[in-house]
Amino acid sequence: MKFTHRILNDRAGYGWGPILMHWLIALAIIGLYPLGLYITDLTYYDPDYRIMPHWHKSIGLLVLGLLALRLAWRMINRPPQPLPQPKLLTAATHLVHNLLYLLLIVVLVSGYLISTADGRAIDVFNWFAVPALPALVENQEDVAGAVHYYSATALIVLSALHALAALKHHFVNKDDTLKRMFGLRKA
Repeated sequence: MKFTHRILNDRAGYGWGPILMHWLIALAIIGLYPLGLYITDLTYYDPDYRIMPHWHKSIGLLVLGLLALRLAWRMINRPPQPLPQPKLLTAATHLVHNLLYLLLIVVLVSGYLISTADGRAIDVFNWFAVPALPALVENQEDVAGAVHYYSATALIVLSALHALAALKHHFVNKDDTLKRMFGLRKA
């Protein structure tokens, strides 16, 4: 096995561009979920009350930008050929990937709607500000908060199943699914 030296995908495997975006988004999801649970319990006088929500929002908006880049990249540079597997499993794989993208979009947009419900922009690590849209619904922060929580929880559960499926492919099926997501190719 050797590491790929390609940035773009080819028919046999992923390039470093999609691999890097995949793992950055995965790590962000894994980190943002417990951080989100933590900040919901903070009180006004807690020392983390100001900084942790700022980090959560900033990282979330960076992930939204990275996701937009990843989706654009995916339209321009198609994924590699799927590995051989039964048609039903191929259909399930496509369904799960599409659900992961959909849930990620719902989580990120609902987080934005929570944070901007009061009409204030979001400062992303004090580098730049993302302006607020006018409120879309009454009690937007509550509605978006419920959507955010349940979709984030669904995203974490589906991501865990996705990871378990990758491990199953590697250890049980002994195929190259997981190796391709680490940029490994046959020599």
